[in-house]
Amino acid sequence: MENKCECCHKTKERSEEEYKSLIHRLNRIEGQIRGIKGMVEKNAYCTDIIVQVAAANAALNAFNRELLSNHIKTCVAEDIKAGNNGTVDDLLATLQKLMK
Repeated sequence: MENKCECCHKTKERSEEEYKSLIHRLNRIEGQIRGIKGMVEKNAYCTDIIVQVAAANAALNAFNRELLSNHIKTCVAEDIKAGNNGTVDDLLATLQKLMK
């Protein structure tokens, strides 16, 4: 018998607006990463690359904030209303991972 975590089977139906917003952010981040790769390939100056990496990190953090906010407003709130308080423990574990 395989030992899989419960979270591997969870999914979330997102609104069209939420989906488009998240995908838009990810597409922009993907472009930033390609740009950074190009800078390395063209032997750009180190600090110029570092500044672009910092911008990509900020974009990833903004993506996480949006996703986390949506998660709390939907998944977590709905589970608490349904009496599934284990979701709070999952949320706290996720927050601990984000704050490493």
